[in-house]
Amino acid sequence: MEYVRLGSTGVMVSSLCLGTMMFGQWGNPDQDQGVEVIRAALDAGINFIDTADVYSAGESEEIVGKALKGRNRDDIVLATKFYNPMGEGPNDRGTSRKYILRAVEASLRRLGTDYIDLYQTHRPDPQTDVEETLSALTDLVRQGKVRYLGSTTYPAADLVEAQWVAADRRLERYVCEQPPYSILVRAIEREVLPAAQKHRMGVIVWSPLAGGWLSGKFRKGKPVEKTGRAERIPARFDESLPGNKRKYEVIEELIPLAEKEGISLVELAVAWTLEHPAVTSSIIGPRTLDQLKGQLRAAEVRLSAETLDAIDELVPPGVTLNPADNGYDPVWLQPEHRRRR
Repeated sequence: MEYVRLGSTGVMVSSLCLGTMMFGQWGNPDQDQGVEVIRAALDAGINFIDTADVYSAGESEEIVGKALKGRNRDDIVLATKFYNPMGEGPNDRGTSRKYILRAVEASLRRLGTDYIDLYQTHRPDPQTDVEETLSALTDLVRQGKVRYLGSTTYPAADLVEAQWVAADRRLERYVCEQPPYSILVRAIEREVLPAAQKHRMGVIVWSPLAGGWLSGKFRKGKPVEKTGRAERIPARFDESLPGNKRKYEVIEELIPLAEKEGISLVELAVAWTLEHPAVTSSIIGPRTLDQLKGQLRAAEVRLSAETLDAIDELVPPGVTLNPADNGYDPVWLQPEHRRRR
């Protein structure tokens, strides 16, 4: 396993980060299996674990906490997130000081730890001034409950604003960004990755398999199972959409490229994300031990220039085939944010 410095910090993280969204009711409801996968990943050299309070309504964090019992906490870089609704009340979500101070305590309790290495804002919040958010997060760092701060799925403009506010108000800054990135979803190459590089931010990319599209289970003529992500986010899997039709075509072209490299499609997809110099770590999200084993080797793969050029021909740099895959929730485009009340 290769270890890379997280942005401008001195922390070294594995080039593969274990994502735990699939542990719990959202994916694999067998908690013991989740614990087994996490411990196997740690044994394989992964030292970076990413979760979020919203994953299976906190269950994912609880499973991570169980898996880390008996392990040397200092050997693990533990990341979680806040922002999404965790209750029915109007203040049970967001990035306000009121909510952040509650959310961190709940995450610490579920994780069974007294500090979080990387605490990430899960989405930008147009309802809350970024200074309020960074001020509350800075207090958590100074209290020792959090070591570093990160953002998730931020447009480039929001990344730059947060960096400027942190410098101007002398607050802790976001040291990394977590955006979606895969062969099929390349929009961040236009602005997000250059902005992160300019501000010396680490980049932890999520969904390198494009929501399962690059796992090999989505093939022409094979119906999509209406479960999991396909049920929650139908626009990403609707076979009638032109972007999704094109994804099927690209996959059929990628499979022989992977075979020529002597690797699986999964390994090709994950390894490809690590080829970009701005990317620190790629988040893998296995539900089972077999899926974990099928993704670990990607950390050792180096793709040939010929293969990289061929991929660029199939999906040009900066292009996302289906905009629904970008992961950016444009809340400011929703009626309540663009019409007078």
